[in-house]
Amino acid sequence: MARLVLRTYPDSVLREECAEVTVFDEKLARLAADMLETMYTNDGVGLAAPQVGVSRRLIVIDAASGEERGKSPLVLVNPKIIESDGIVEWDEGCLSLPELSVIMQRKATVVVQALSPAGEPFELRCEGLLAVAIQHEIDHLEGKLLLDYLPPLKRRMVARDFRKKKERELEV
Repeated sequence: MARLVLRTYPDSVLREECAEVTVFDEKLARLAADMLETMYTNDGVGLAAPQVGVSRRLIVIDAASGEERGKSPLVLVNPKIIESDGIVEWDEGCLSLPELSVIMQRKATVVVQALSPAGEPFELRCEGLLAVAIQHEIDHLEGKLLLDYLPPLKRRMVARDFRKKKERELEV
């Protein structure tokens, strides 16, 4: 496994609508494993392929905590929410927008259909942090960021600050 480079705003790959995965091979399985390692190394709950520069519909998630973390991570290929219910407020962060925190309203319960890295279909009903993380990562597959949920003035200010920070990093 290899740790991948995280893409941060304003990297253009984060704004792309991702293509469906159509090839289920060792390369896909390796990408998923590398994404998990990258997610764990950066203390994330989830990671979408565009966050590592790959514009494909692939996400990895581990919403467990403590000793359970790392035992049963989820890999979802071409995930699609088919049912949702209720509303929950959650304070969300994002590895591609470091240090940004946004109080979000998400669906409290979701049912997601996806494929495994081997191409096997499955369905998962979830709630709490797992439901929130799935919705957050699917947003990434649509080119949508936490930034997009901010009021317009705050969104422009935060976006400007991230762009300036990126410019300073490139100058070094």
